[in-house]
Amino acid sequence: MADIKLSNNAGSNVGPKRLVVGAHYGLRDWLAQRVTAVIMVLYTATLLIAFLTGQNFTYEGWAGLFARQWFKLFSLVTLAGLFYHAWVGVRDIWMDYVKSVGLRLTLQIISIVWLVVCAAWAVQILWSV
Repeated sequence: MADIKLSNNAGSNVGPKRLVVGAHYGLRDWLAQRVTAVIMVLYTATLLIAFLTGQNFTYEGWAGLFARQWFKLFSLVTLAGLFYHAWVGVRDIWMDYVKSVGLRLTLQIISIVWLVVCAAWAVQILWSV
């Protein structure tokens, strides 16, 4: 009979000495959601201040606000953050609750297409003002 030697998890991929490879295990996405949330809060505060201090509540007044280059860029960065924030959240929902790989991939592709279309539409709206 051959001698079988089992040593402290030697050759095993379980336990405290397991080899962790592959995905980044959520740290980058967790941090990205916090950063994008801060950007969205700053943008919301900026809009609220503009609304509370403004006197021209007509279309021309709001168009004037959005016509400024810095505000367009701030809006674009905020929208990009919003779309990435939404993607991370929706992707995590699909990964956690949809067990069928084919259905999960289909839902993820639909989500990506929807978010890209919304982003393109947002850019078109921002630069048409």
